[in-house]
Amino acid sequence: MSDMSEANETLSGAMGLLTRYHPLHELLGMTVEPLDTDSLCIKFAMRDELCGYPGQGILYGGVIAAVIDIIGGTIVSWSRLKDIKEQPLQEQVKRLKNIGTVDLRVDYLRPGKGKEFTATASVLRTGQKIVVTRMELHNEEQRLIAVGIGTYTVG
Repeated sequence: MSDMSEANETLSGAMGLLTRYHPLHELLGMTVEPLDTDSLCIKFAMRDELCGYPGQGILYGGVIAAVIDIIGGTIVSWSRLKDIKEQPLQEQVKRLKNIGTVDLRVDYLRPGKGKEFTATASVLRTGQKIVVTRMELHNEEQRLIAVGIGTYTVG
């Protein structure tokens, strides 16, 4: 099995678990895809329910912050899951449930205009108890909408 097909299979199972425990992921209509064996992206389409002001077609800032936090937590879960994928499912769930946001900074660079959005994340530093990530949100034209730095506990 290739690294990418194994990554897709692992991600599919993991996202099923994450969606079950975090229904907001499903509510936002997000899909998660591996970009390679070390990074992921979240994609979602603009909908009226996600707008800050009806009729303007601009993502609500809270939605942007939520998506930035979700992709940050997801990349942390993804990096941890690769380390524990051989353990029993109950142990995997237990470990993933211990991940939480400690600090999140979001910089809004331009209005969230677009039809489709992609959030990406990378791990900047991994420690025994803390993981630091960098996240970005782009529209379908690859315009950078927001960036974030997140610190997550993995204790």
